Amino acid sequence: MVATRSSSAASTPNKAAATSSPKPQSSASSSATGYEPAPRSTSYEFGGPIGALGVTVAVPFFAYWLTLACTAQQCPPWPMSHFLDFHGQRFQRMTTLHFYRDLFSKEASIAYALWYLWTVVCWAVLPGDQVQGVELRDGSRLTYTMNAFATMVLTLVLIATVTYTQGLKPLLFIVENYVQLISAAILMSVAQALFVHVQSHQKEVSETLGAPRGYLQQPMLALGGNTDSGLYNWFIGRGLNPRIGSFDIKSFNELRPGMILWIIIDLAMIAYQYHTIGRVTDSILLVVAFHSWYVFDALYNEAAILTTMDITTDGFGFMLSVGDLLWVPFTYSTSARYLALHPNDLGPVKTVLIIALQFLGYWIFRSSNSEKNEFRKGNNPKSECTSPVGSFVQKTDAMRSVVVCAPDLKFLQTERGTKLLTSGWWGLSRHPNYMGDWFMSWAWSLPTGFSSPVPYYYVIFFAILLIHRGMRDDEACAHKYKKDWETYKGIVKWRIIPYVY
Repeated sequence: MVATRSSSAASTPNKAAATSSPKPQSSASSSATGYEPAPRSTSYEFGGPIGALGVTVAVPFFAYWLTLACTAQQCPPWPMSHFLDFHGQRFQRMTTLHFYRDLFSKEASIAYALWYLWTVVCWAVLPGDQVQGVELRDGSRLTYTMNAFATMVLTLVLIATVTYTQGLKPLLFIVENYVQLISAAILMSVAQALFVHVQSHQKEVSETLGAPRGYLQQPMLALGGNTDSGLYNWFIGRGLNPRIGSFDIKSFNELRPGMILWIIIDLAMIAYQYHTIGRVTDSILLVVAFHSWYVFDALYNEAAILTTMDITTDGFGFMLSVGDLLWVPFTYSTSARYLALHPNDLGPVKTVLIIALQFLGYWIFRSSNSEKNEFRKGNNPKSECTSPVGSFVQKTDAMRSVVVCAPDLKFLQTERGTKLLTSGWWGLSRHPNYMGDWFMSWAWSLPTGFSSPVPYYYVIFFAILLIHRGMRDDEACAHKYKKDWETYKGIVKWRIIPYVY
């Protein structure tokens, strides 16, 4: 799922990472001697099969709860009597068939399927750079089409045209069928996870049926997704890069159907607020502007995902499919939905303070990532730039608003031959980009006020997610760099926020 658009501790890879190239997937290099496409996994994450089952049930349940518990009439916190009464009634309804019928509708399922199909068509027909990803274990590289930003722009133009000609009704459909759209996203997530899991076993299936394997070939498996538990493998992801021809399922889901839908849902919430109270508040405009900024930035810098753990390391299973298709669009939009149901006026002072927090978070996030990316490319120029973390200069390109000028950054040379940054942003903490990301999450929640903790779920969830991601990064780097990682931790002591954590 999209939590942070960055990889682990800043380092220079042995070979170039994501580079622009029109070349197709290259063949395995001689450096891949001893390559094994399907190594057996011997360890578990997320509590193993039991934890995987728990998350599989909990994620859809929580998405439903956020929607059903917070309505225009009520939203936590509640008196304990109200809390018990509400959940008692819900659990009683859950024993009836009518409750489950209400979770689904043909119209919502068709609408969601058409939405997903639209994003696939845009991927197939819109122009975009052909970019190669990182080198895989067999020495090859996969090629990706970078046109997510064009998909976003075309989609918004279409929405503006439809709204101008037909009014708010199409957008209000999303609000009125929100629960049913959640169900459709869950079904799509399960279906995709099943498909890629079966695909990862295609060699065994083909041999059993006596059928040729065709152009899909023997899939490369994720190092952590080939355990003895089928349930765990389905959840964590067995195949590393599941594809249908050149259509890369994992990277496609990472930014397109879920991230763009997130903004469409936000726009629907603005439409609902205007429809119900006849105006649009400054708070919801601020939240939607911040969300849009985040998504536009991610899509414009689409190639950056090719070096993230989601793409390079994790398999694609239910964890990523439900994260991309359900969790991101339907829970990240919670603050906008809350404000649509419970309007809040901020005024100029609060608005300016929240905008300042957003800019601070974005500056830390983008400048630290830029510093890392420039260093990975081998750019470490001697310069007259001076600042506590290096000097940052503006580019004319508005979307790439901060670019690092890395004045002779210091690094730790490892026995592997790679270099670990120990100065600049990456000398302050091992994940300064996470810190900036988390600061922005506060700017997304503060406009809702303090009447309910529900809009602050994202701040809490994101903190847990980033801490967990940081722990996974540390574990992977400890295995990768061994004693050099201990030396690095002695130099860069703080994980995310200096002097705090």
